[in-house]
Formats: sequence, structure tokens, C-alpha cells
Amino acid sequence: MDLINLESKICIGMMSGTSMDGIDACLVRIGGDNSYQIMGVHSIEYPLQVRQALLETANGRGFTFDICSLNFIVAKFFAQCANELVNKYGIDREKIDFIASHGQTVYHVPSPREYAGVMSASTLQIGDLSVIAQITGITTVGNFRPRDIAAGGQGAPLVPFADELIFSRSQKRAIQNIGGIANVTILSPDIETFAYDCGPGNMLIDFCVRKFFNKTFDKNGEIAQKGQVDEKWLKLLMEEPYYQLPPPKTTGRELFNDEYALNMLKYAPQNPYNIVATVTALTARTIVDSYKKFVYPKTALDEIVLGGGGAYNKTLIKYLRFLLPDISIKTHADYGINDKYKEALAFAMLGYCTVNRIANNLPSCTGAKSKVVMGEIAYS
Repeated sequence: MDLINLESKICIGMMSGTSMDGIDACLVRIGGDNSYQIMGVHSIEYPLQVRQALLETANGRGFTFDICSLNFIVAKFFAQCANELVNKYGIDREKIDFIASHGQTVYHVPSPREYAGVMSASTLQIGDLSVIAQITGITTVGNFRPRDIAAGGQGAPLVPFADELIFSRSQKRAIQNIGGIANVTILSPDIETFAYDCGPGNMLIDFCVRKFFNKTFDKNGEIAQKGQVDEKWLKLLMEEPYYQLPPPKTTGRELFNDEYALNMLKYAPQNPYNIVATVTALTARTIVDSYKKFVYPKTALDEIVLGGGGAYNKTLIKYLRFLLPDISIKTHADYGINDKYKEALAFAMLGYCTVNRIANNLPSCTGAKSKVVMGEIAYS
């Protein structure tokens, strides 16, 4: 995909992922020649009560009132993050062409299910675009996933579109994001780009760390480092049917939720350090196992580029290096991209295409029947 002969625009890309811990924003100038310049970054955390409400809702315990309220509340925090970013770098907001917001996914049904006698796939990202546009005074683009689902796709993964623009297909690379869910984009000169969700990234690790250590995440993998992997339990965890499904496939909290985590803990070792070590190994093992099943039959890999919070988990990276001794493992930082803000940058690129009416999904990654222009616009 080439973005050529298009006007340069200044925009803000915004992302909040399945970890639901906060919002990342990236101020970027995007040119019409596949160029981009990151001009500033900013993050805010959701207040504890808001995060808990989001987690409850995403785990199927929210009512209509909860979703309705959170739709506006989340939008207010997205707007706050954008305004703080603008003020932080002293940018004249009239020079900012648009905000591109991923929103906050609270439920994602990538494959058709029966409901009320009707088969349908669906997805819901909250954080109302009109609220963001009104508070910031900046035109806001978002709600990208539904159009791809309407075209027969899974509405994800969407970041591979930006991965092609950023890295190209000149080398055989796996662009491996490890957020709440682990997802990968496979770039190679030999094949068409494809992508899929490998399985739980930090989601199950975070749950266990909260439950046994009263912490929000395992900083630098320090807790897992103190434990030992329980191979018997790990083998049982690897029997999850999702891992056998071929791409295109996506997943999230609709599968790997709190109920799933509590069920898996019924067979866990007693030592909490061993529990965290084993679920960390599960993330590494499912990533590598997916390469063996779905990637290597199509292309070799010269390197892996890690992104997301998992790029900072030293124990997780140690497990990956052990399982992939012959492949170079790098991070986005090695390419001058802040790992934390890569997905915010990606949604800025998706928004750039939306406002220019350029198709911005990759059917080879999402399974859509055709290329479409994803995204809706709330004008300032």
C-alpha cells in the first residue's frame, strides 16, 4: 500500500487496548509518501473505578446503563488525553487536522453467532466520537472495526495495515505485539501479508498478578523470574481449542476473561510464583507454537520485532529467546518507534486513510471479502 500524492496532515492517534489500563496518544505528521514524523506522545491512566467498571463490563457483567455511561465517560478521558497532549507540546489545535481514536473495546464477536434467532458477528468500541470532537474542538475519526465486519471480516487485526507502511515487506519479519492479547503481523516478500491473534498476551498474567500479588502487572517480569514453569499445567493450558484454529482469527476478553482465568487456576500449582511463571510461559509458547503451525509452512522468519507491554517483560523475552534461538528478536525501539505508542501511531495512519477515502483494511488479515474504507467521522 502506498499513500502517494496526498496532502500532509497533522493528527493525533489514540489507543486503549485490552489491558484497559489507560490511553496512549501520538501526535504525528503523516505525509503523502508513506512518511511519518512523531511530534509528541502522551498517556493517561483510567481512574481505578473506571478501569474496574470497564473490566466488569468486558467480562460480561455490565448492564445497558453501564455501557451507555461508559461510552461517554471513556470519550471524556480520550478528549482529556488529547487536550493534554496538545497543551504539552504547545501545538495550535487549529493546525491539527483530526484525531483518530480506536476507542475502548468492550466486546468483540468476530465470527457469526446466533442471537435472537439471527446469525451475526459484531463488535463494540466505546468512547463516543461526538463527545471527543466537542470537547477537543478537533474533527474525530473512529469506530473502524464495524465496516470490516460488515464486509465479512473479523474486524481485526487492523494494525497490519500500518505495519506494511512502517516496515514494508522487504524482509521476512514477524511484527509481534504483546498487549492484553498477543497478535502478530507476518511481512515477507514471498507472500501476501497476513496476521492473527496468537492468544493471551498479558491478560492472564495480569489477572494472576492482581489475584496473588495485588499488583496491576508483572513489572519487568520480576515475579515470573522467581518462579518455575509447571510443565504439566502448561501442557493442559495448551489444549485450549483456540490455539488450533487457522488464521484469520481474533480473540479477546470474550474468551480469555476472568471466568476463564478462574477455571484454569483450578488445576494450577500452589506456589503463586510458579503460577505467574507458567502463564508467562504460556504466552511465549502459544506465540512460538503458532509460528510453527501457521507461519513456517508459508515463509521463514529472519527477525521478530516486539511491541506492547510484553516488550518490557524480561522473563517473557527470555522464554521467547529460548524457544527461538536462531531468530533475531528486536523491539520497535530498535527502529526508532516507542513500543508503547506504536498502536496509537497505527490508528493515526488508519484515520489518515479514512479522511482521504482510501481503503484501509487488509482482507488477507481480517478475512473481509473486499477492501473497504473503515472509520466514521464526527466533525468539529
